[in-house]
Amino acid sequence: MLTNLPDSLILIFLLTVILTFLLFINAVKNKATVAIILVVWLAVTGILSFKGVFQDTSAIPPRLMIGIAPAILFIILLLTTKNGRRFTDNIDLNKLTLVHIVRVPVEITLFMLSTHKLVPELMTFAGRNLDILSGITAPIMYFVCFKNSQLKNRTLLLIWNFICLGLLLNIVINAILAAPFPFQQFAFDQPNIAILYFPFTWLPCFIVMIVLYSHLTAIRRLIIYRKE
Repeated sequence: MLTNLPDSLILIFLLTVILTFLLFINAVKNKATVAIILVVWLAVTGILSFKGVFQDTSAIPPRLMIGIAPAILFIILLLTTKNGRRFTDNIDLNKLTLVHIVRVPVEITLFMLSTHKLVPELMTFAGRNLDILSGITAPIMYFVCFKNSQLKNRTLLLIWNFICLGLLLNIVINAILAAPFPFQQFAFDQPNIAILYFPFTWLPCFIVMIVLYSHLTAIRRLIIYRKE
């Protein structure tokens, strides 16, 4: 566990995790079941992180994949299987749009971590990361693209989701290549080490997975179904 970090930084991040959880649960139909699954996932990855399992950076693939690969596989199943698509298609698209608000406190967290030399500056809005724009524009899309929970501007919402998905992939790729793994490409003077420690492991293992799934769900729905 990282030490000598201000309580405000840890509090902001933990509240961001809770906000992500609540906003996503608010968008789905099977709230109790989904809540149990997410709590279990948070507990498993949290325990592994707290015990330092992810801090071994010499292994290939990195041990952090223990906390990421199952979530990616689950997302694939939700988007490709019959039951998974049934669940996905019952999510409230308007409420799902609001999930992306969490990207604002995420970016604040990353900036604060960079000041404590735990992530490189390139991972913040002062560097190569413009993902904060996704969080800022999320409530705007909510009010512009929906009226009384009904979709009114499908094209705009689809374009926005594609752009914000691109911003997400940009920071994810930069974060991976800046981490102290055998294939690190840059930020050697200050690698991305925060994600290897509790509680910040929840950023790639939980928050990023929820945001990614939210975009893929919205894009699928907006392309396949002409009417919502």
